[in-house]
Amino acid sequence: MFNKILIANRGEIACRVIKTARALGIATVAVHSDADADARFVKLADEAYRLGPAPAADSYLRGDLILDIARRSGAQAIHPGYGFLSENEDFAAACEAAGIAFIGPPASAIAAMGSKSAAKALMERAQVPLVPGYHGERQESDFLRGQADAIGYPVLIKASAGGGGKGMRIVEASADFEAALASCQREARASFGNDKVLVEKYLPRSRHVEIQVFADSHGQCVYLFERDCSVQRRHQKVLEEAPAPDLPPATREAMGAAACAAARAVGYVGAGTVEFIMEVLADGSPGRFFFMEMNTRLQVEHPVTEMITGQDLVAWQLAVASGQPLPLTQDQLSISGHAIEARIYAEDPDKGFLPATGTLFHLRAPTESAVVRIDTGVAAGDGISPFYDPMIAKLIVWGEDRRQALQRLDAALADYQVAGVTTNIPFLRRIVQHASFAGGQVDTGLIARHHDALLPPPAAPEAEQLALLALAEALAAPGAYPASAGWRLNGALSRSLVFHIAGHDYPVTLRHLGDGFEIAAAGRQFSAAGSLDGASLRARLDDKQLEAVVARSGQQRVLFAAGQRLEAQWLDPLAVAAEDVHGETHLKAPMPGRIVALLAATGVKLNKGEPLLILEAMKMEHTIPAPADGVVKAFYFGTGEQVNDGDELVDFEAE
Repeated sequence: MFNKILIANRGEIACRVIKTARALGIATVAVHSDADADARFVKLADEAYRLGPAPAADSYLRGDLILDIARRSGAQAIHPGYGFLSENEDFAAACEAAGIAFIGPPASAIAAMGSKSAAKALMERAQVPLVPGYHGERQESDFLRGQADAIGYPVLIKASAGGGGKGMRIVEASADFEAALASCQREARASFGNDKVLVEKYLPRSRHVEIQVFADSHGQCVYLFERDCSVQRRHQKVLEEAPAPDLPPATREAMGAAACAAARAVGYVGAGTVEFIMEVLADGSPGRFFFMEMNTRLQVEHPVTEMITGQDLVAWQLAVASGQPLPLTQDQLSISGHAIEARIYAEDPDKGFLPATGTLFHLRAPTESAVVRIDTGVAAGDGISPFYDPMIAKLIVWGEDRRQALQRLDAALADYQVAGVTTNIPFLRRIVQHASFAGGQVDTGLIARHHDALLPPPAAPEAEQLALLALAEALAAPGAYPASAGWRLNGALSRSLVFHIAGHDYPVTLRHLGDGFEIAAAGRQFSAAGSLDGASLRARLDDKQLEAVVARSGQQRVLFAAGQRLEAQWLDPLAVAAEDVHGETHLKAPMPGRIVALLAATGVKLNKGEPLLILEAMKMEHTIPAPADGVVKAFYFGTGEQVNDGDELVDFEAE
């Protein structure tokens, strides 16, 4: 076994690898960009070395620098995590040439599976079932469109070198093919440096089921059962669970055998995931399954497999990479209970899941236990950078059955408190509570099919929530009542507060009665009292006792109460409001990025929602729509130009 390894990654996966290495007595070396100099994984590692500036191309993708640091630090092996260099056959080969073990498959296996087109040809020879499609070398737009026409719509255009949901587009009709192809290729070039695509038949009702495989250098290969990753948005996984709901044992065994056949076909060694797409029949039961791709690395969702098997897959990786045989044989592996993972992201589901950046000025996670696990790379006070994936944490729960796991997941999500960025936690809770998901009726179209229920318009705040915000505001400065602006003496000290929530102002009147307060909010009156300890609020509203948290930063207030989160801006009457000198006609960049296309002409009337431009950020394309009926007066940036968060993009004149 190694005594020192280098981790060529960042964030939660770097922390995850460090945890197992430390348990095994293996020293760890971290490498970091300038943006990550103070990150959690850097502090956890035994040693840390600077790589370069924040952009991944100048840091985490610099295999030459990483190998040099490995030599200087005396690391015997490199763990690539996932993403970055984890599926780069040139880097794996360079490690081997340098005499440093690559904790992953051989370069030849990565190369064989790295191209989706080549991998599908290989799987066809290995008699692994494939989805009908074109996986060849020709990439002319007209030719690919002809292939799509022959396959029959809908079709899926997919980046051949892709992964993580990037470089994928569903096309419903021939007339839409060319634009979708161009967008897919742009995103593929930005994400993978390769714009080659394949075209496949898209199955409207399908499930995404993947098999965890493991092989050693002694010729053994096993599968550690399946994970269902069907709940997706924009082809990116949202929830993953193991085992897959209602999967017949015979189908599980057949998929496992096919996955091991795929691994053996490329001489695989280490951890890998063979992904299948599975038909959903008219009665909702699973039908045929087809090979999609093989990920030649550890998956983001590997913890659910660990929870149901009781195995540490990183420990398995280290053992296999050091030349040891697999710890267990196939007949020694079994499934225990049910596990579900929720990916908690800094993103705004109400704005098309636009990634969010900012500082986590408040972060409180559920208590970890044998049945609740949190894999994270951030702590309170850390920033979510525009340079990397905006994941905050992975929340994994275990139950004796799926019903219990769902119940525990919902409770843990309700306990998760994040302030400083918008998150997808409320969206995750709505999925978990939805009857279709709770009933196991999962497929890749679940979110789109139940869009209105899962993404409802923001609700007006409840009177009780407004009262708690006002009470916390008063308790935060108990001696300031007479001197504060807005207080007046008319038998009792009284003040008007205004909270700006989801685009609307909500006034609250608060009267100081000596031993408490009288609060009027949203048509209700409350007799209130309480105490504030930091962000923790203990309150009494009439005869009801409540505990809440009110996180504060500048004018921002985030209330956590009864499992709900409410974000507000306190409109301080003493603060001078910052006026936008250009008015509401100037659209600003929601985050840093690059303009990849201007889609509207100046002076031409547009309808609300029509696309104005495409902004590439975090290697994903985001379309900026017209906010109302009107015309574009001017674009302030051209195609290919970089923009910063808040830069004015468009002078748009609304009717």
